Amino acid sequence: MTTKPAAAAARATVYGYPRQGQNRELKKAIEGYWKGRVDADALRATATELRRATWRQLADAGLHEVPTGDFSYYDHVLDTSVMVGAVPDRHRAPVAADSLDGYFAMARGTQDVAPLEMTKWFDTNYHYLVPELGPDTVFTADSTKQVAELKEALALGHTGRPVLVGPVTYLLLAKPAPGVAADFVPLTLLDRLLPVYAEVLADLRAAGADWVQLDEPALVQDRTPAELGAAERAYRDLGALTDRPRLLVASYFDRLGDALPVLAKAPVDGLALDFTGAAAANLDDLAAVGGLPGKRLVAGIVNGRNIWINDFEKSLATLGTLLGLAERVDVAASCSLLHVPLDAAAERDIEPQILRWLAFAKQKSAEVVTLARGLARGIHTIAAELAANRADLASRAGSAITHDPAVRARAAAVTDADGRRSAPYERRAEAQRAHLGLPLLPTTTIGSFPQTGALRTARAELRAGRIDTAAYEERIEAEIRDVLAFQEKAGIDVLVHGEPERNDMVQYFAEQLTGYLATQHGWVQSYGTRYVRPPVLAGDISRPEPMTVRWTAYANSLTDRPVKGMLTGPVTMLAWSFVRDDQPLGDTARQVALALRDEVEDLEAAGTSVIQVDEPALRETLPLRAADHPAYLAWATEAFRLSTSGVRAATQIHTHMCYAEFGDIVQAIDDLDADVISLEAARSHMQVARELAAHGYPREAGPGVYDIHSPRIPSAEEAAALLRKGLEAIPPQRLWVNPDCGLKTRGWPETRASLESLVAAARTVREEITPS
Repeated sequence: MTTKPAAAAARATVYGYPRQGQNRELKKAIEGYWKGRVDADALRATATELRRATWRQLADAGLHEVPTGDFSYYDHVLDTSVMVGAVPDRHRAPVAADSLDGYFAMARGTQDVAPLEMTKWFDTNYHYLVPELGPDTVFTADSTKQVAELKEALALGHTGRPVLVGPVTYLLLAKPAPGVAADFVPLTLLDRLLPVYAEVLADLRAAGADWVQLDEPALVQDRTPAELGAAERAYRDLGALTDRPRLLVASYFDRLGDALPVLAKAPVDGLALDFTGAAAANLDDLAAVGGLPGKRLVAGIVNGRNIWINDFEKSLATLGTLLGLAERVDVAASCSLLHVPLDAAAERDIEPQILRWLAFAKQKSAEVVTLARGLARGIHTIAAELAANRADLASRAGSAITHDPAVRARAAAVTDADGRRSAPYERRAEAQRAHLGLPLLPTTTIGSFPQTGALRTARAELRAGRIDTAAYEERIEAEIRDVLAFQEKAGIDVLVHGEPERNDMVQYFAEQLTGYLATQHGWVQSYGTRYVRPPVLAGDISRPEPMTVRWTAYANSLTDRPVKGMLTGPVTMLAWSFVRDDQPLGDTARQVALALRDEVEDLEAAGTSVIQVDEPALRETLPLRAADHPAYLAWATEAFRLSTSGVRAATQIHTHMCYAEFGDIVQAIDDLDADVISLEAARSHMQVARELAAHGYPREAGPGVYDIHSPRIPSAEEAAALLRKGLEAIPPQRLWVNPDCGLKTRGWPETRASLESLVAAARTVREEITPS
C-alpha cells in the first residue's frame, strides 16, 4: 500500500477531551464546593489548570488545533443554554444572585427549585440537561465562557478552535417547558436563535478564533424534510454572515444520510465527519454528492467511543480515498474523547501485551497524530508505528482470551424455548400475588443504598491487605443489617440488601466473569461529577461461580419480607463496558445472558422470590437510525428473556430503566416479558406512565416518584401527587411505588427522609383508593 503526501499537509485535531483530570480533580473540587470546603476561586483555579494541562498535552502530542469551550463544570448542553440565555423562569433568581450557584441549581435542583430534566446524549452513557423552551422563550447571547476559554488557549500559544453545540441540535434536544403545550416544537424557535449564534460567532472572531466548530450530531438521526430544511436554513444564514470565523460543522455517532447533501451544499467552510462503524457509510455518501470542493474535511477515523487500538493500514486506506474529495483532509477522532478514559499507561494491573491493545484518550490523540503524519508525509515516515500496530492487532486476534470453545458451543445450542417463561403473565401474576402477599401499591427501592465513606474505606483496606476477607465481610454484613432494619422500620414492602459490597453495577459483575478486564484509572464521565470505570469486554464470557447469592441469601435470612436479588442485565453489561469489536454485539450479549441465567437460577434455588435484572441501557443502546432498530431490539430482548426465563411462575422478575426516552421502545419493554418494570418518571412528570398506557402495557410498573439525581427531599404530598398522576395511566393493581433509580450516590439523611415521604405517599393514596 502506498499513500501519496496530501496536497495540503494534513493536520491533527480532536473534537473534545475528558474534563476531569488524571485523578478526577474536577470532581473533587466541585463536590468540595458543594459541601463548602472549596471556595469559588479555588474551584475556578482547578478548572483553569485542568484546561491548561489538557491543551499542553495535546499540543505536545503534535495536534495542530486544540478544542476550547468543551470544558464544563457539569454539562456542555447546559452551558449552551446559558450561552443563549435559555434559563428557566424558576432558575432566573438563583442565576441572577450567583451565576455559579444558579448554574448548579439548574443541574441539581435545590430544596425549593426542581432541576432540569436529564437524559442520555444520543446512544452514549453520558447524560445531558434537557433545555426547556416555549413560545415565549427569549434568547440572549452570553459568550463569556466561550470567549474566555479561547483567549486562555491563545495566550498560551495554542491554536484554539471553539466548540459549540449547533443550533439545530440544541433545539432538537430541547423539550417544551413546564406549562407549555406538549405539542410545542422547539425547532420553531430557530429564526429567533440564529441571531444569538451570530452574535456569539462575532464575539469569538473578535477574540481571535480562526475556526469555530458547530456540533450537529442530531443530524445523523432520521430527520423529516422540515428538520432538514431547518438545517439548510441555519447554515445558509450562518454561512452568509460577514462577521464570523470559518465554520466547521461536525457530526458523529452514525452516518449523515439525507443531511449530508444539505451540509455539503451549505456555505460553510468545512465538515467534520465520522468514518467509524456504521458511519463508514459517509465515505460512499460523500463521493455520491461530489465531495467537498473548496472545503476542509476533518475525517474522524480513530474511534472516539471505544478503547481498542486503531487499525492504521485500514485507516490510511480510507484517508487516501478521502484525499480526492475535499480541498484538504485533516485527521481526528470520530467524536469527542469525552467518552473514553484518559490514559491507558496509568493501568498497572493489566498484562503488558493486552495493554498494547488498548488506546485511551491520550493514546488516541497519538494515533491521530501518527495517521496525520503518514497522510501528509507518506507512510514511509511511520513505518515503525505501522509494524508495531500490525503486531499488536495480530496478538489480539490470536489470543486465547478471545475464544473459549465451551462458551461458544453453549451459545450455539440455545433454542427459542430457552427464552420463554414457563407460564403466561396472567398465570404468573396470580401465582406471585398468592406467594408474596403484597399490598396494593407495593413500595420498593431500585437496589443500591448510599455508598458511605466507611464502605469505600473497607474495600480499599481489603485491596491493600490491611484487613482480611473475614473482617471485610463482617463490615458488609453489618451494613446489610442496618439497611434492612431501616427499610422494615420505614414500612417498605419489598426490600433490597443495599449492595454495600458492590463498587459499580457493571464492574462488580465484570470482575467475576471470564473475558472481562477491569481498569484502575479508566474513569469516564456519566453526568456531572458522577464518573464510572467501564470494564473492558475482551473475550468470551462465562460465570465460574455464583456472584450474588452469598449476600442475597444472608439478607433473606434476616427478614420475613421478600428481598430482591439484584443483577445487571446483558444489554447494560455491554453498553456500560467497552465492548469487543471483533464479533457481533448480539453474540456477546447471548454469552453474557447465559452467565446471568445461571445466577438467576441459583438465586431462586437459594430462596429468592423476587429477582431484578436491570436494563437501564436498553433505550440508550438503540441505534440512531430507525432502519437499524429491529435487528438490535431482537437480540437485546432475546438476551434479557434468556437471562430470566428459567425460573418458576411464582418467582417475580423485575427490571429497571432510567433517564431515557422510553416512548421509542415501549414495544421492546413489552417484549422483555418482565413481571414488573420500574422507570424514571419524576423529572418528566410521569410521561412514561402515559406512554405505557397508550401502548396498552399489560404488566406491572413502577414509574418513579423520587428523583434521586437531585439533593432535593420530596415531601409526602409531592410524591403523592406524582403517584396520583401515575394512577391516571396505570390501574392500582399494577402500580408500584419506588424511586427513579438506585440510591448509591445519595447521603443517608436525604435517603431516609425521601423514602419516608415515599412510603407515606403510598399509604395516603392507598387509603384514597381503597374502599373503607
